[in-house]
Amino acid sequence: MAHILVIKHGALGDFCQAFSAFATLRHHFPSDHLTLLTSSLYRALAECSPWFDDVLVDDRPSWTHWRHHMWIRQLLRRVDKVIDLQNSGRTQSYFRLAGRPAWSGQHAKSDKAHTNPQRRAMHGLARQNDQLRTAGLTPLPRHVPDWLTAEGPVLSPPYAVLVPGAAAHRPAKRWPVRRFAALAQWLVEQDIQPVIVGDAAQHGLGSFICNTVPSAHDLTGRTSLPELAGLLHRAAFAVGNDTGPMHMAATMDCPSLTLFSHDSDPRLCAPLSLTPGYSRSLVTRDLATLSAERVCRYLQDWAFPLLNLEPQQKSVQNILMIG
Repeated sequence: MAHILVIKHGALGDFCQAFSAFATLRHHFPSDHLTLLTSSLYRALAECSPWFDDVLVDDRPSWTHWRHHMWIRQLLRRVDKVIDLQNSGRTQSYFRLAGRPAWSGQHAKSDKAHTNPQRRAMHGLARQNDQLRTAGLTPLPRHVPDWLTAEGPVLSPPYAVLVPGAAAHRPAKRWPVRRFAALAQWLVEQDIQPVIVGDAAQHGLGSFICNTVPSAHDLTGRTSLPELAGLLHRAAFAVGNDTGPMHMAATMDCPSLTLFSHDSDPRLCAPLSLTPGYSRSLVTRDLATLSAERVCRYLQDWAFPLLNLEPQQKSVQNILMIG
């Protein structure tokens, strides 16, 4: 039995996109011992998956934390093979700490080096599959993770999940919260329950939307990642900024509309659903110029026919009073 270490720290969107790679590794190494090295944020999600025998935490402290890095060095030298799905500058350093075991990753000196010169022009999912093929592994087709579908709060359908947050250090990725409030109001008029999600840091956004639209349901900071996955799986659709929960929505095959500004390139990082046509992107240079009315009309033209919903045409104009 071989001991294989898989490295994937995050962020959430990248972690969700790695699900198919994780499943592929378990399929190709059914009798081997697979250990995941990841961030503490994703430990619970990984531990309830069927893919790993162990999940270890590496929150990537400063290099001055020598005890942690001695532990990393000892870990790397105990395993037979490393699959580096993070491919960061830090994990490039781990390659040197490891004493050069069998290694799949982008380090040029690894025995299964992923050195395709086009890799930086690939979408994350395509790049990941290309790395697996370079390592001699055939990627499995993507599937909805059925071990997550029953997780989380069970809400009366239909409901739509709104994701108003994004990384605090990248404000250009955020559609104005007033527009999310306008969208929530329109959803209520369509008899669709708006549900706001995000981590605890997004609670202020959820509160603003719910203060504006009292019938909206605020779950910011109130769901674990497994619970969020199940909630998204059962949603009619999701709308949000280019951030982790939208990738989770696509992974759970929830119809999703992601809003992109100039700050990220959907050709490289857009959430991709399992069912063709279930993931869409609205792209504008400045999200402040994207009106709530345009988003509502897009949902009315795309998501409503997809889900056999009947729009209330008269209410589209009402959102202009909020958004």
